Amino acid sequence: MNKSTSNNQSLKVERKTVEKNRRIRMNILCSKLASLIPQHHITTSKESLSRQDQLDQATSYITQLKERIDGLKLRKEQAILQSEGIDTSSSLTSSIDQKAKLGFVPPVFQLRDHGLGLDVILISGRRKNFMLYEVIRILEEEGAEVVSASFSVVGDKIFHTLHAQVRLCRVGVETTRVYERLKELIH
Repeated sequence: MNKSTSNNQSLKVERKTVEKNRRIRMNILCSKLASLIPQHHITTSKESLSRQDQLDQATSYITQLKERIDGLKLRKEQAILQSEGIDTSSSLTSSIDQKAKLGFVPPVFQLRDHGLGLDVILISGRRKNFMLYEVIRILEEEGAEVVSASFSVVGDKIFHTLHAQVRLCRVGVETTRVYERLKELIH
C-alpha cells in the first residue's frame, strides 16, 4: 500500500515536471516568434502584448508576407512571359475583361528548351478545369522526365511550373511535337 502511494506521488511529480517544461518551452518559442516581428508591424509595444496578441500579430505578419510573395511571383512570371514576347495584358492583367474577373482566364503556356531539359510554364484561371497530370503524361510520353513541379495561386490565376529532363540523351525530346500536343490539350 505504501509502495503504491509512493509510486502515484512520483508519477504525479513527474507529470507536473513534464508539464512545467512544456510551458517553459512554449513561452520561449512564443518569445522567439514575437522577436521576429518587426516593430513597425506591431500596433502597441511588444512588452504589453499578451501571448495571444503576439500570436495574432505574428499570424497577421506572416499572412502579409505571403500575400507579398504571391504578388512578387505574379510580377516575376508576367515579366518572364513578356520578355519571351508573350502578351500578358490581354488575358492575364486586363481588369476590363469580365471573364478574367470571374476566373475564366484562357490558359497560357510557354515551353522552353534548355538542351537536356525543358521548362513548362502554365497559367490558367481557377475555374478552368485543368488536368496537370495530362501535361506530365505528354512530357513523359515524349521522352522527358518531370523532376519538379510547383504551383502558386495569385488572385484568380494558377501558375504551374514544371521542370523536366531528357530521359535518354541520344534520343532527346522533340520540342515542337511537345508544344503541339500541349497546345492541343490546353486549347
